[in-house]
Amino acid sequence: MTEKSTMVKKETVIYAIIIGFILGFISGTVFAVYKLGANNTSQQHEAAEAGPQTSNVSSQQQEAINNLEREVTADESNVEAWTRLGHLYYDTDKAAKAIKAYNKSLELQPDNADVWTDLGVMYRRNNQPEKAIEAFEHAFSINPNHAPSRLNKGIVLLYDFDQPVAAIETWKELLAIDPEAKLNNGMPLKQAVEEIQNDIDSHEHKE
Repeated sequence: MTEKSTMVKKETVIYAIIIGFILGFISGTVFAVYKLGANNTSQQHEAAEAGPQTSNVSSQQQEAINNLEREVTADESNVEAWTRLGHLYYDTDKAAKAIKAYNKSLELQPDNADVWTDLGVMYRRNNQPEKAIEAFEHAFSINPNHAPSRLNKGIVLLYDFDQPVAAIETWKELLAIDPEAKLNNGMPLKQAVEEIQNDIDSHEHKE
């Protein structure tokens, strides 16, 4: 099946499901199923968003950015500063700069699955979904039980590549790790997967 031929019609259940948790992206609300652990990141980040985000940098954020930029200029080996700077760029919609900061952080500490996941979100926001997938896969290659990266990979497969079957496969891997995973609208991920699969099957039978 081609990508376009596998896409279900708008009147079907899958469309309703997609609307339920994708419209949040469009409105600026992101998936809130998993947030990265505070032990590894100075900011807690949610899952992958879609579309451009409105940049609104507060004076405090700009001051923090300026301070961290000075820190990493003075000491390029400061992994914590690079990571924190990446988070601030992330939060202020500076995707290209966040990508650079996160990559610098990962050069120094390459086994941080949370940072790889944040990097993937920024690649997606920067219209580089292929590299986003690579980053998410790298994250759970480091930590096979890393839930956020699997969730995000499924989001990108479904939303950016129109590949619901591949998204389902990824989310089944996630459900094996956390059977109680839920979408931000409260729907159990297991239920969403079942309904999407049922609709795909129904659509194929009609063809």
